[in-house]
Amino acid sequence: MSLHSAIKGKLISVIGDEDTCVGFLLGGVGEINKNRHPNFMVVDKNTAVSEIEDCFKRFLKRDDIDIILINQNYAELIRHVIDAHSSPVPAVLEIPSKDHPYDASKDSILRRARGMFNPEDLVR
Repeated sequence: MSLHSAIKGKLISVIGDEDTCVGFLLGGVGEINKNRHPNFMVVDKNTAVSEIEDCFKRFLKRDDIDIILINQNYAELIRHVIDAHSSPVPAVLEIPSKDHPYDASKDSILRRARGMFNPEDLVR
C-alpha cells in the first residue's frame, strides 16, 4: 500500500437500487474520481444486465476501491462474474434491498467462506 493510499484511504462502492444508493450516499460513501467516474451505480428496471456487469468490472479494476456492495438480486444477474472474482480486494459483499430480503443460500462469497472452515472446529 502506498503512502498516498494510506493517507487518503480507500472507497466503498455500491451497485444497487435507488433507495440503497441514496442511503449510502447520505452516509458519505459517494465519491467521483479524477476521471469523473462515480463509485456507485443506481440500477432500475431499465438497466441492462451488461451495464451492471460492465460497472462491476470497472469497480474491480479501480485501485481506489476496497469494498463493492451490491444488492443480492442484482448480484444474481451477474453471478458468473462475481464467482470468477477470487481476489480478496476488493471484497464483494451482497446486501439486501428494500424489496428483496437477503438469502444466504444465494451468496457465493459466503458459501466460499463456509468451505474454508470445518464445522467441528467452530464448536469448540
